[in-house]
Amino acid sequence: MTRPTTLADFRYDPDSDDDFIDTKFVAIEIARLLSEGDTQSVADFLVSQEIADVAAWLEELDTAPAMQAMRLLPLHDQAEVIGYLRPASQMIVAAQMGRRELARVMSAMSHDERADLFKQLDADAQEALLPSLSQAEREDLRRLAAFEEGTVGAVMTSDYATLRPEMTTSEALEALRAQAVDAETIYTAYIVDAGRALIGVLSLRDLLIARPRQKVVEIMDGEPIYVRAEAEQEEAARLIARYDLIALPVCDADDRLVGIVTADDAMDVAEEEVTEDIYKGSTLGPIETSVKDATIVMLYKARIYWLVLLVFGNIFSGAGIAAFEETIAAHLALLFFLPLLIASGGNAGTQSATLMVRALATGDVRPMDFGRLLGREVLIALALGLTMAAAVAVIGVWRGGPEIAVVVSLAMVVIVLMGALIGMSLPFIFARLDRDPAAASGPLVTSLADVLGVVMYFSIARVVLEI
Repeated sequence: MTRPTTLADFRYDPDSDDDFIDTKFVAIEIARLLSEGDTQSVADFLVSQEIADVAAWLEELDTAPAMQAMRLLPLHDQAEVIGYLRPASQMIVAAQMGRRELARVMSAMSHDERADLFKQLDADAQEALLPSLSQAEREDLRRLAAFEEGTVGAVMTSDYATLRPEMTTSEALEALRAQAVDAETIYTAYIVDAGRALIGVLSLRDLLIARPRQKVVEIMDGEPIYVRAEAEQEEAARLIARYDLIALPVCDADDRLVGIVTADDAMDVAEEEVTEDIYKGSTLGPIETSVKDATIVMLYKARIYWLVLLVFGNIFSGAGIAAFEETIAAHLALLFFLPLLIASGGNAGTQSATLMVRALATGDVRPMDFGRLLGREVLIALALGLTMAAAVAVIGVWRGGPEIAVVVSLAMVVIVLMGALIGMSLPFIFARLDRDPAAASGPLVTSLADVLGVVMYFSIARVVLEI
């Protein structure tokens, strides 16, 4: 792509590998034009671009020009831009706005994003903001903000379209037309009774192809898939993915419809869960913000706990080596193979753990499947160990002779088998204890495999070499 020289020349290229460079270029140009007082050129450019891209450019600007640029957008676009900003940037924007300006922008935001921003504000800011909102907005905020983080209620929105079962299809279309401005989606409408209990769902497609005077109750799906507001948010993401839904209705304990979770929100939840599992798999603690915005203290706290714990765990590896000093002194060639064997056990264990953690997370396997999978894992691990033993046996003969080759080959089979079984078993153990299986992978598996691998290796060496 030819590098633009002005904002007027800029065109987004989806095939470009220079997204970062393009973002920096646009941000620099916006700052330059604002400093020169050419706000009209900036406004004309921003309103012609995708909101997600505008948010990315504003993230690159200093606070003052970012606020100046954002205020050039229509109110609804400002509200959308804030929804795309990182939480830390949202707080900066909120702090720069007066109470009334923030209230106007929040009124234009979608209900779930408005609640997310509201929950980030401190208690004093929340109390100062509430009087500037309408009664309906205040009640909606309090209701959505009351749900515990990590639950479906915390990610749902109250922007949804509802219909009554006695409506005709013509009346239903008129009702959807009236609700379309505020609804998150109208492609699926939810049928509720007088008490707002969910009794069915109806797609816009089915509504359009139905006869004009046909009743909604006759064409709706009377057994809708739904989720409880108190359920974990991963459950909503799982149901949306499994049944290929545009949105999932959320009900309270009395089956009243209280919100929906849309597919894009489910994608965000899935991304959060994958990120959390990756962190846990590497024995990292939770990081509440992005890595870019995280402080040194925050990153230190996220990493230090398990590192210190694993240091003490690895002391046992040293103790295992010390216990076999005489065997090692008599056959120094054994030390050459120690890192190779220990790493092989850790690698095999990490592979098994990764497979099981992911399978448990996706529902591909369940804790009750452990016994059936155990026998298969033994066979696979033995095959892997024998193959790796054959590969290392030649080096064993070269470095220490036939006896060392026998020791190394036997140890390879045993250590790989042991590592694989540890890696497979720990996720199931954690699941049985109602702990996240993701915490049972990576360094934890490797550390256990290291300690047991040292003991196994030198125990085999002592038996074989002293015969």
